This record gives sequence, C-alpha cells and structure tokens, in this order.
Amino acid sequence: MSLIELMSYIGIVALIVTLVMTLVFKVHKSWLMTFLQNFTGILFLFSGWVKAVDPLGTAFKMQDYFAEFYATFSDTALSFIAPVFPFLSNYATTFSVIMVIFEIVLGIMIIIGYKPKLTSILFFALLIFFTVLTGFTFLTGYVPLDANFFNFSAWGEYKATNMRVTDCGCFGDFIKLEPRISFYKDLFLLLPGIYFLWKWRDMHKLISARTGSMIVFGTIALLGIYCLYNTTMDEPHVDFRPFRNGANIAAIKKSEMDAANAVQVTAMKMKNKNTGEIRQFAYADYLKNLDKLTAEYVTVEQIKTEPSIAETKISHFDITDFDGEEKTDTFLSNPAPHLMIPVYHAEYTAIPVRKTVIDSVFNTDTVYVTGKKDSFSIVKTFREAHTRETEDYDIRWDKDFVRHFTEVIKPLTEAAAADGVRASVVISGIDKPKADLLARETGLNVSWYTADEKLLKTIMRSNPGIILWKNGVLLRKWHYKKVPAWNEIKASFLN
Repeated sequence: MSLIELMSYIGIVALIVTLVMTLVFKVHKSWLMTFLQNFTGILFLFSGWVKAVDPLGTAFKMQDYFAEFYATFSDTALSFIAPVFPFLSNYATTFSVIMVIFEIVLGIMIIIGYKPKLTSILFFALLIFFTVLTGFTFLTGYVPLDANFFNFSAWGEYKATNMRVTDCGCFGDFIKLEPRISFYKDLFLLLPGIYFLWKWRDMHKLISARTGSMIVFGTIALLGIYCLYNTTMDEPHVDFRPFRNGANIAAIKKSEMDAANAVQVTAMKMKNKNTGEIRQFAYADYLKNLDKLTAEYVTVEQIKTEPSIAETKISHFDITDFDGEEKTDTFLSNPAPHLMIPVYHAEYTAIPVRKTVIDSVFNTDTVYVTGKKDSFSIVKTFREAHTRETEDYDIRWDKDFVRHFTEVIKPLTEAAAADGVRASVVISGIDKPKADLLARETGLNVSWYTADEKLLKTIMRSNPGIILWKNGVLLRKWHYKKVPAWNEIKASFLN
C-alpha cells in the first residue's frame, strides 16, 4: 500500500464519520473543522497502532536517528551536545513506548474534541518535532557520505543513497516511507495544525471534559500494558515485517535478486569538471561518446529503471561463520528442518584488567648431526624469562541473558537433536573468541554463525529468539518466553 492510498482510505473513513456527526448527531460547529479533526485523529490512531504492535521496531529506528545525530554533532562547534545522544539511545525503548502512547492518545483527543486549546498546541508541537526530524534526514540526501551535515559548502545533488536513515519509521513496518516523502507529509499536516491553533474554538466536542479525562487516562493505562507486553513478552502479534511466519524466504530472495539484476541503466547524470554544470545523457549516447564525456565530465549518478519487485531486507539475508564462509544455504536450501537462534545483541560487560605475561627467551643453535645421512638440526635452549604487564579485559555475561540459553534454548536444542534436527546460533556484534566463550558459558553445543545486526533485528525482536526453518521457509518464530515444548513443535510443524 502506498501513502496516497492510505491517506485516501483514511479520508473516506473521516468523511463518513463527519457526515454521521454533522447530519445525525449535529455536534459540529464547522464542517471543515470536524472533517480535519476526524482525518488527523484517525491518521494518528492508525500510525500509532501499527507502531504499538511493535514498539521495539520504533526503538531501533530511534537508535538509528540518535547515532546519526551523534555523528553529525561530534565534529562541529556544537560537539558538547553529542554525548546526549548515546545516553538517549540507552533509553530508546522507553521513549518509543511514550511516543507511541502519546500519538494514539492525541488522536483520540482530537476526535472527541478533548480540551481543544491544549490538544491544538500538542498536535502542532508534535508535527514540528516530526517535521524537523524527517526534514533533517531528508536533507542529508544532499550531503555526500564523507561530509558533515553542517558543512554546507560540500552539499551537492540530491541522492537518496546519501540519506543516513533511509526509512522514517512513521508507520512502523506497515509502509516504508523514505524521509523525503515523510517530510512532505509532515509539511502537509502542518496546514491543519496551524488551522487548529487559529480556530480551536470551532472544534467539536463529543463528550464532557470529565468523561474525556477518564477516556484519556484509561487509554494511557491500557496502552502502557499493551506496549509493555509487545516489548517484553512476545513477538508482534501482527507482523508487518517481510520475515513473517510462513514466508518462503528463499523464493522471495530469488525474486528480489532477479528483479534487481533486471534493472537497466537508462541515463547518466554527469557534472562538468570545469563549469560544474549538471547534465543528463541517454545511456546509449553515453556509451557512444564514452571517451569524450569521461574526459569532460564526472559521473554523479546512474539513472535506472525501477525493479519490478521492491527490495526488502530479505535481499540482504546473508549468514556466515566466523571465518567468513557462507552459511546462508543452511536455512534457504536445506530440505531438513533447522532451528535458528538469532541474537542481535550479546549482553555482556568487558571489564579492563591488567595481566602479567611471561615472555621466554631461547638460544637457537644449529647442530651438525652425523649418521646415515648427514644433516643439520636446530636446537632451542631456554635462556631466561621476562615478565611484563599488559592491558586486557574479562568478559562478564549478563546473568539473565545466559539464563535464557541454559533454561530455554539448550533444553529445546537438545530435544531437537535427539530427533536429528540441528540448530545454530546466529549472533551479531561479537568475534569468534567471544562466541566461543558464550558457547562454553551456556553449554550450547550447536553451530555458531554471524550476521548483520540490523538484519537480525528485522527478523526477530526477541533476543534470543527461536525460528524453525525448512526448505527455505520460515515456518514459525517464538519469543524465548513463549517457546512450546519440542514435542508440540514437532507435532504441529514436522509431522
């Protein structure tokens, strides 16, 4: 579904609700105001709900924004602001839940006309926040990847590939909007935002202020419980991600890769080396005059046709072992069932320590050996030992993190192994020595692979989680708190 289609559906629903309010219940003061209240309120309810089913998805997106802001401000005169963003990133999940609840509650306040002046101010303030956020991200499309945002002289042609955050997260995983489109959406919504500030006295009121307060605070409490459950207890019960239960990941990846390979270059956007003029040449003309054009121009961008199938994160589904050997086929081309334990974040603390290292010094001599065949032998003899202090660290694994493996994952994989079903951990952010340490700490006797953190976050919100694969199909995902017994899994999916 596109943004225009979504807005059209919301507009139709808002129009129907407006007609009922105005013709049946006679609650309106202004047809325009009532329609705008219903339209913006329903929009906020929907955009809030698709994020409320998956608050961690919004939290991950906020971490992307915080990381970009940190990188942007670190190299400027405003570098004193930069340390704030890693701090905020640590509480991204809390901020995500608060923002989701605020968005939904604000949508309800707009629709029922609760405290019109306050509602108008809050609505406008939230739109300003969203507009600045998406506007900043959109404008990074003009900033080369090796330049800082505030180095305005380095800005060039707009390129979507320059944007540091490529999806605004406004509608969670329901619709992927690039920041440019989302920025235009927020600018559009500023119009009713300004109108609400100006004409807030014309807002309809469906209920009394007391009843409205009960609805608002009751909704906050219920949404708090709902978001907390979706964050800590289970995978999203409505999954908008491409890695959903029952998806044939192998087939989808092949289709997406075939579509990407079928894309054709139609033109070349080029910049004159002397004048800086930007021109676009048809690709056939570019190839015909290649030597002349490359001597006079530098390539800015290739203009390509759109792929017939839009790319998703499935195109980047790549798993390797810690030596870099491909293991993707373990999941995509394996006719046997296989358990994946994705871990997008290894929870540990590295404690710096000083360790004493003993270096032994040897004398080396070459000795002539007589016998059947004369030869030489190298003999090493110990001479002395030196001690030195070196910086090192000890890994302290989070106790709850390890407990998830020992009490949930390990019994499941052992029961599966008894039926000949193999398992593997796919983890990001650590090297082989740490993976070996974790394997010993948990006692998990399975294969250990690695993958991109964002890929694993897209596949699974639970950390760790459990996924059953067969023939390239993602049969089912389970949060570690909702894992059934192996016999139940076998009976439901493998018999």
